[in-house]
Amino acid sequence: MATSAEDGHQFPRPPEEFTDSEERTVRMVAYDGGVEPLVAMYADFDADSRSQGVPPRKEPAIREWAEGLLSEGVNVVVWHDDRAVGHAVLVPVGDGSAELAIFVHPEYQSAGIGTRLIKVLLGHGQEEGIEHVWLAVSQRNHVAIRVYRAAGFETRLREQVEIEMERDL
Repeated sequence: MATSAEDGHQFPRPPEEFTDSEERTVRMVAYDGGVEPLVAMYADFDADSRSQGVPPRKEPAIREWAEGLLSEGVNVVVWHDDRAVGHAVLVPVGDGSAELAIFVHPEYQSAGIGTRLIKVLLGHGQEEGIEHVWLAVSQRNHVAIRVYRAAGFETRLREQVEIEMERDL
């Protein structure tokens, strides 16, 4: 469900249906359901799909981590049929600010899902009163940096290993 600039929102808000570059139709929904679909998705992530220690490697740690995100954050999950294939979250840090984290199942990466997911998550964040979003990304993750810049994020701090980026909503 896209919105217009007239209603004060510049991002689409969930639910959002989208056909990726592989011709798969996915649904992006605000999520406050159970942890099991996320545990199943994150269990499939290999070492190359993990960054900054997340998602955790072992199922008990995945479950605990995902439960924390679901209880504390503003969550959007991407579904392909009945399978969770993406998850993005804004974790409030106070004063209308939140930290963004996004994950797309390895089989669904590089198909445009992440780019759309960020925009839908930002729209959901606007609905929830979030005014400022920041994230940390590895300087080596050039694909993610391009996606974040396309969504309006700007570099605020460059460290040896990571870049911090931010934007207002």
